[in-house]
Amino acid sequence: MATQIVMDHTGDSRHFFEKDDHKQLAEAERRFEKLTGLGFTAATRTEDGDLHAIRSFDPTAIETLFYPRLVGG
Repeated sequence: MATQIVMDHTGDSRHFFEKDDHKQLAEAERRFEKLTGLGFTAATRTEDGDLHAIRSFDPTAIETLFYPRLVGG
């Protein structure tokens, strides 16, 4: 089971999906496109546990983290 973790001002929400379920996979891809379109950064974990930013949906990723743009002032 794969996970998409969305970080925002309220904390985080987790969305789980089976990679071999075409309907769930399509929904995960739509979520990816929507969040990155809103300015969220998407990243996957490397084997070392580090984050690696990605620009397109990776259907093989076990975990994808979305975090909003940093706002300074």
